[in-house]
Amino acid sequence: MDAVDCEKATLLGHSEGGNMSILFAATYPRRTEGLILTGCYAKRIPSADYPWAPSVENRAAEIEEVERTFGDPDALPSWLAPSRMDDEAFRNWLARYLRLGSSPRAAAHLLEMNTQIDTTHILASIQVPTLCLYRTEDADVNVEEGRWIASQIPNATFVEIPGADHLLNASGADLILAEIEEFVTGYRTSSSPERTLATVLFTDIVGSTETAAQLGDRAWRELLERHNAAVRTEVERFRGRVIGTQGDGFLATFDGPARAIKAAHSIIETLRPLGVVVRSGLHTGEIEIVGDDVAGLAVHIGARVGALASPGEVLVSRTVKDLVAGSGIEFEDRGIHTLKGVPDEWQVYAAV
Repeated sequence: MDAVDCEKATLLGHSEGGNMSILFAATYPRRTEGLILTGCYAKRIPSADYPWAPSVENRAAEIEEVERTFGDPDALPSWLAPSRMDDEAFRNWLARYLRLGSSPRAAAHLLEMNTQIDTTHILASIQVPTLCLYRTEDADVNVEEGRWIASQIPNATFVEIPGADHLLNASGADLILAEIEEFVTGYRTSSSPERTLATVLFTDIVGSTETAAQLGDRAWRELLERHNAAVRTEVERFRGRVIGTQGDGFLATFDGPARAIKAAHSIIETLRPLGVVVRSGLHTGEIEIVGDDVAGLAVHIGARVGALASPGEVLVSRTVKDLVAGSGIEFEDRGIHTLKGVPDEWQVYAAV
């Protein structure tokens, strides 16, 4: 701070980083504008007055596991970001991030050192404005642990964020950012959602539950990963964008309905040698861009159309059919349907 002529700063401390911020805020209150703790613990050895810390045995097992599997995308601790563990691209990114940051032994040694952290006796000394943000289902740092930490800091504000992810850049990140913005600036930016015209594509594996039961957990996971990689490749090949996955299903968006249809058929053909059959549904309409996600009635319509598709079928709404007139794509009428939760009746077609 001295080097860049920074007189005061608001500190953001996540997980064990929160303890360094706690120590700084208590030691240098005149240099601390405010303190923000997210998913931070104050102690890593359990005691009668701090029961949330992991047991000595569990901690030792965790350290051993980290050193043995560090940087392996298929062995990441699920509690880091449960909402993203089915996302192969995210797992690969996180594993690479870990490998670039540390060796396995150094990571294990860091956890050994972190076990000795105890800032419980410092909390009452903090005299700066403090915001404590904790996810309600975080398996690494209990929300009640966070509530207790906030109760020990004079006048601290405690906020629960929905979700189970420990990492900041996962579910609920937008809510965390909004709370931080209000804490630092005194107000929240009232942003209108960005809206754009897009074609949404939903894919879903047919009979996934039965297939998983027949193959067993390990073989099913391997097959699912090959499926995920294939879908991502075909979506990108036709200039689409994968928005997210839900179990064995994908949601992607395209700026052209014809490319979306071709991508859907290409996915079906690519997966055929794997013995995987998918159904697909498409609709074109105005969607809302919400961070890395999308929302709006068009998304719901696409999902409902996909649910009507037969195995190996690419089903589209009348809107999609009309927009690709003259493209050479042929369609077969599949009738008029009432879509659950969607107003009016909708005519759907199979893109053949």
